[in-house]
Amino acid sequence: MSIQWKGVMPATLTQFNADLTIDHGIMADHGKWLIENGCTAIVVHGSLGEGATLSFEEKVDLQKTYVSAVPNTPIIPGIAALSTKEAVDLAKAAKDNGCRGLMVLPPYLYASDWREMKTHMSAVISATDLPCIIYNNPVAYKTDFTPLQIKELAEEHANVESVKESSTDARRMAGIREVCGDRLVLGVGVDDCALEGAAMGAKFWITGVGDAFPRHNVKLWDLATSGKIEEAMKIYTWMLPLLRMDTVVKFVQLIKLQQNLASDGKFGNNRVRPPRLELVGAELAEATAVIKHALATAPKV
Repeated sequence: MSIQWKGVMPATLTQFNADLTIDHGIMADHGKWLIENGCTAIVVHGSLGEGATLSFEEKVDLQKTYVSAVPNTPIIPGIAALSTKEAVDLAKAAKDNGCRGLMVLPPYLYASDWREMKTHMSAVISATDLPCIIYNNPVAYKTDFTPLQIKELAEEHANVESVKESSTDARRMAGIREVCGDRLVLGVGVDDCALEGAAMGAKFWITGVGDAFPRHNVKLWDLATSGKIEEAMKIYTWMLPLLRMDTVVKFVQLIKLQQNLASDGKFGNNRVRPPRLELVGAELAEATAVIKHALATAPKV
């Protein structure tokens, strides 16, 4: 089944029990809620989902949880691993589990030249016939896929259908469009670049803050992609303090706090797996104040 690359696609957090095992009940309930609030797909066990701390088996189980909970919704796992073999195996498992697309990342830790990165990406992309997103995030992964390199992957693999652009360089959207034309669907992957990306023709938004505020993200995206920039700016301006929490080192802790406070604990808690630790002290108090102010002043959508 194909994917329509459009709309708001939250990259979900992974919620944990007290013993730091995955709370699949909350994950399923939250996934249903996201779709009920207008989201079009779910991206699972990516960077925001603490994918680097999850075992292969835990990732497989998460895929199954979402496919079962929202069977008519595209589930798109983030495919990243320390080795190419593990990434290929995870891609194959995703197809077997009923996932409908893949978000393909460079390998964790090892950042090298284009020859090696292309070989890795090509192996993962060609492991299945599932439609793929190329995820470019040089800030986090230290590997920068240039527009010409993205074009090269798209030319060699028919199932490369889209790009999640997260370089934070506002010129990159134009650069990709310049060399790829309409061959690839563009997506935004940096929350506080969403409006800018929409203005450059992005069709989908893989968001972190959407885990806590999906209706506002959907409304913002609908306005932005229909050219109603000034109307979108009213929501964007209100949301920017929240969106900026998605672009810092402790983004996982901050988005978990958002989801916890926005749902009064219904959809999660602040637990994270080490080496991450929960926010404490002044850092927690400051973030809580920002989020509570946003909740108190949220525009009606």
